[in-house]
Amino acid sequence: MKLTYLPHTLYFKRPFKIAHGIRSSTPIVITQTEHEGLTGYGEASMPPYLGESHQSVLAFLTIAKDVLNKFQNPFEIESILNEIDLIAPGNTAAKASIDIALHDLIGKLQNKSCWELFKGDKTKIPFTTYTIGIDEPEIIKQKIIEGSDYNYFKVKLNGENDKATIATIRSVTDKPIAIDVNQGWKDKHIALEMIEWLSDKNVLFVEQPLQKENLDDSHWLFERSPIPIFADESVQRYSDVDKVKDCFHGINIKLMKCTGMFEANKMIKRAHELNFKLLIGCMSETSCGISAAAQLSPLVDYADLDGALLIKNDLFDGITFANGKIVLNELPGIGVVQKT
Repeated sequence: MKLTYLPHTLYFKRPFKIAHGIRSSTPIVITQTEHEGLTGYGEASMPPYLGESHQSVLAFLTIAKDVLNKFQNPFEIESILNEIDLIAPGNTAAKASIDIALHDLIGKLQNKSCWELFKGDKTKIPFTTYTIGIDEPEIIKQKIIEGSDYNYFKVKLNGENDKATIATIRSVTDKPIAIDVNQGWKDKHIALEMIEWLSDKNVLFVEQPLQKENLDDSHWLFERSPIPIFADESVQRYSDVDKVKDCFHGINIKLMKCTGMFEANKMIKRAHELNFKLLIGCMSETSCGISAAAQLSPLVDYADLDGALLIKNDLFDGITFANGKIVLNELPGIGVVQKT
């Protein structure tokens, strides 16, 4: 099999605030696997906290290309991905780009959508949330208006002006919201006080309220919280799922963190065994990465797959949304077509 790749940069429709400044773009790498005249597409998206870059991903893929060349049969996907994983620790977005491209290729070789291969039920596809970032009140209100077609909002909080942010949102909409704290509440007592305050604000769940390593305090909060709490940064890969039992009510699975669709599916199966609720999430990605994650959406409870809606220069056409509900198409593989 042949592997090719190309670095690219995505630009956001509206820059947003992060801990150390303003983000207006994000680096990605698009990968392609070729076999028997068919091409599978994949993507690596690299937010700063993952520690990957164009340089690191391209260096990893240069080595991975030689590994992939050893295999003649893409259906040996588990063996292929095991060898890819052994190249170096970390590099999860780079690994995900190969995984996604292989799944797209395998689907095309069988003329089946990946959601079919994962035995998904299209009647159980969730709505996606629409993200409202940390911003000035008037910008927040404008974002609510822009996302009026969506039934659920995801609201970013960071421990600063959180109650004012929620008050601003509730002044313009009563739609359900999911809260993403990104480890922003530094103390378990503050976290519990905030969650109790949010408990009558039509909140679906609170994501990663405390520091990712602080599982003792997460367990304390888990036992007391009137709202479900979900792990994000605390769960990166399959090996983390059992570690957070009795610390969270649910987990957020992202392809760029867990190395792709194969491991995400394993995480979903194990999470079901542990009675976790499940959220399938994303980074800032093109419709390639978003459509790949969406293939797993019939297997989960919630989705946060609006990443491609927030960028100016999407490179693919893929899944669509109907009043915020994910619409999976019938195209084989991950269901994308590259824009010309």
